[in-house]
Amino acid sequence: MKRIALALAFGSMAVLSAAQTAKTQKMTGYISDSKCGSMHMDNGIGCVKQCIENGNRPVFVDAQGKVWAIDNPDSVKHDYGYNVQVDVVVDISKKGFVVETVKRTGGTMGGMKDGMPM
Repeated sequence: MKRIALALAFGSMAVLSAAQTAKTQKMTGYISDSKCGSMHMDNGIGCVKQCIENGNRPVFVDAQGKVWAIDNPDSVKHDYGYNVQVDVVVDISKKGFVVETVKRTGGTMGGMKDGMPM
């Protein structure tokens, strides 16, 4: 019985320490939608807004073009299609994160104009 209690205590400490190691990171990129991700064929902002209105989720596309799920999508509802810098807590296992702060950095869609790369 003591062994089980000791194992549970160590397991609880491991979970607690893992939760405390999650750190806030800054990332730059833009807010897109889960349907198109980093590939928009027409007006970027209009496409993002329409796709989200049609039920797709907002996502974050980083500077390398990697698409990240946003666990708290309401945090970016005013930034669809815009270039942003975000402070996030990353969950690698889900390829997603929780957004803590959002700051627009100027421009839209990672430098796209009318949906086409510049």
